[in-house]
Amino acid sequence: MHELAFVFAGFAVGLIVGLTGVGGGSLMTPILIFFFGIKPHMAVGTDLLFAAFTKMGGTVSLARQRLVPWKVVGQLCAGSIPAALLALWALHTLGPASATAQRIMTTTLGFALLLTAAATLYKAIVFSAQRQAAQNAARKAHTGDVTRPRHWSLPVLLGAVIGTLVTFTSVGAGAIGVTVLLLVYPLLPLPRIIGADIAYAVPLTLVAGLGHASLGSVDWPLLAQLLAGSLPGIWLGSRLVTRTPERLIRSALSLLLAWAGFKLILI
Repeated sequence: MHELAFVFAGFAVGLIVGLTGVGGGSLMTPILIFFFGIKPHMAVGTDLLFAAFTKMGGTVSLARQRLVPWKVVGQLCAGSIPAALLALWALHTLGPASATAQRIMTTTLGFALLLTAAATLYKAIVFSAQRQAAQNAARKAHTGDVTRPRHWSLPVLLGAVIGTLVTFTSVGAGAIGVTVLLLVYPLLPLPRIIGADIAYAVPLTLVAGLGHASLGSVDWPLLAQLLAGSLPGIWLGSRLVTRTPERLIRSALSLLLAWAGFKLILI
């Protein structure tokens, strides 16, 4: 019975990711902890590889459409991969199943969910059709390199913050990552921002997920069941995206994530 519930949970998360682009980690990890009673370190480790496998397909599709700015991906990875390795070393030193590590994970996850909720609401409210049209006009008038950040250090520093968050919580490479990219690369077109966000999340979640696997923090049968549901869910969500009120869904999601974040902080 639990197997079917995990497949259904994977499908539901995949559907929402396909509809809104909100990161699967911000949804799947709280579901595994709250509804299925999975220990935080197992939920985070399993979800990291879940994210890596689901985003690989998206990266291949976007790369074929030439929507992945690899220069931006490299700048973010320069900060996020070393930070992920340092976070894994810290988990190895503490012991992923220790009370201290569990407390760090749940508290950090709570704050990460609150940040994701804020980022999701920000995108739902601020990025209206009129604002996007104004930004598109500014991009067309700009003749320089749109992949140049506001400052060279910002992608590396913010990438390091996201790498640490993702390794401890599996959350951060979705809504937070897109918001960071929008702020650091203001002239980069939105489809290429989404392409960069999905592409850099693959090596980050793969490194962090394999690191968790080496610590024994991945439930492989659970991972297979989640993927069995999520892949069809993402496919269906991406087909329905033009027929759903995206702003309403994002606003409701931000409230749900905020609730989960406060609950984890107060555990």
